[in-house]
Amino acid sequence: MDGGTEPWVASPGSRGQRWRATPASTAPHACLLSILLCLTLGLAPLHVAAEADERVVGVLFVIHGGSQDWTDRGAFDTAAQLFSYDQNSAVYQRFLWDPRIWPRFMDFGNGPKEALKYRFEYDRIDGPSPFYGITFSQMSSLEAALDARAQEMGVRFVVDLASWMAADPKHHPWPRLVYGPGSPQGQPLTYCGPADDPWPDCDPERHNVDGPIPRLLEQGVTEIVVIDMTVGGARFSKTHDVVRTLRARLAAEAGEGGKPVRLRWLNDPRDLMRDSYPVEPAGWTRSLGPPAADRSVPLEDAPNPVVSSPLLALLHAEGIAERFNPEVEEAETGIVLLGHALRRYDEYFDPKIDDTLTLHQTIALELLRTYPELKEHRIVGAWAGDMVLNETLTDTPAGGYERSRPMRGENLGYAALYEQPGVHPQGKWGYRYWEALDYLRADGVEHIVVAFPQIVAESVLNMVEVPNQIGKEVGYRNWLYYEKGDFDRYPKVGHPFADYWGIWVNTECRNGDSTVACCLEMGGCADGRPYPPARQTPPDRRRNDMDPSLGYDIPAFGHIGYDPALGRPSDDHPVQQQYRGTWAMWRPPNDDPRMGELMARFIVEAVRDGR
Repeated sequence: MDGGTEPWVASPGSRGQRWRATPASTAPHACLLSILLCLTLGLAPLHVAAEADERVVGVLFVIHGGSQDWTDRGAFDTAAQLFSYDQNSAVYQRFLWDPRIWPRFMDFGNGPKEALKYRFEYDRIDGPSPFYGITFSQMSSLEAALDARAQEMGVRFVVDLASWMAADPKHHPWPRLVYGPGSPQGQPLTYCGPADDPWPDCDPERHNVDGPIPRLLEQGVTEIVVIDMTVGGARFSKTHDVVRTLRARLAAEAGEGGKPVRLRWLNDPRDLMRDSYPVEPAGWTRSLGPPAADRSVPLEDAPNPVVSSPLLALLHAEGIAERFNPEVEEAETGIVLLGHALRRYDEYFDPKIDDTLTLHQTIALELLRTYPELKEHRIVGAWAGDMVLNETLTDTPAGGYERSRPMRGENLGYAALYEQPGVHPQGKWGYRYWEALDYLRADGVEHIVVAFPQIVAESVLNMVEVPNQIGKEVGYRNWLYYEKGDFDRYPKVGHPFADYWGIWVNTECRNGDSTVACCLEMGGCADGRPYPPARQTPPDRRRNDMDPSLGYDIPAFGHIGYDPALGRPSDDHPVQQQYRGTWAMWRPPNDDPRMGELMARFIVEAVRDGR
């Protein structure tokens, strides 16, 4: 199995073919066979480059990844991959490799909520996510940009893909770590669905495959560079998971006492995340809570060059301008740059929020340079909602934190700055997204563009999830494309909106000794059922992710500016202080060839400098 205590060497094969891993105990025979074969055929031994002076550089394009469409197998695999990175979690230690648990694996935690959310989102776009098609197009552009420079540099580039969550397990940084077992009593992860209803076209050995490192080594690479777009170029603990795993795989290939092939992460060229990782307790991960001892590396000494790229900013600025309302002057347009935040305790080593601020501010400068009629104070940053402390909770695995209605039932907004636990951005870059929208509404803007620069490729996140989050605040009828619809992106209904968000909440509420349908209509239901629904979870228990009190109607003109005490809302026109302008989502860079050029520039610079 991959990653055992034995070192591994490559068996004979020609460049470009898959090699079979051979235990070190048989290595002398393999090497002798290789030399004899090469002498017979007049070829150089396999571990010698075809041309002695050829420099072979491996390039790994790292992405977030996920399911291409929402199937039971895809959901199971991505959840298993997620938990495979944290050896301290209860799921890793007790459940991941236990066949008795596999049929119920997606029933734990927020699995039921995620299943309902993603089923709706993939159904709304009527097909698989465009994300992977765009990603492979970006990868092709990258290869073309590198090939154009390769001869002049005297370098052969070999490009591959690595993914934090991999729809195709071969792109996981080390698939056999998921295959396992990683727990003493576990069994290899081979689940293919219930015995009486197996998943179609499911290979139980799908994780028992080589990942990107063996493929690159087969090609004779002697150095590897990583260019990362997991969250749009910002550093993030998820990419740290990938890089750490890739380096561990290289160490396993080198064997005890061997020298691993060098791997450089170009978004973190000084390895801040590695060098600032907590040291106590040994083997710390976030599931253990705050670390006992942390290492500190000054952020100013280790910047991320990718997020300050003018070209990356320009690509986002153009995508924002594409969604301007042609009937509204630029001076009357507001822009919200929205981001997701950290997982709690990762701020001890993760500068994602600081990097995202740099990205947002660089985009803002590019917008003002390219579209000078825009007003600086109308370009703002924003974050999603965060968990809140319920002081009656004392013994839950997540401590005293739970979802809340004021925070829109969300948990992706812990925007702590690097090495500053609990300290969030302030001022125009520190809004929650509903606060940013309300600020722009009150400032009188007539059109708002919402961008999510932490992604560079279209997915259900920006096509469905974020539009519903925005729609509940400022209304579906204010959406720029409401009148004509957008049937190219939403073939079935022409728009991304659900009746309410989250689409996953339970819809039955207690009514004495029985239950009734919860009211999910802003202003309350005609028969007197209240909106929002009352909390159904007892106050001394952690609020369930699917509690109806976390559901929001998506009204015609939004919640912002509406007070139910002042009268009923209208589906025909805004009332009270509701937003009266239009809004739209930006277009990500997607398959613009300049994405490949952007990444190639950082790779070429690093290879030339030999850093």
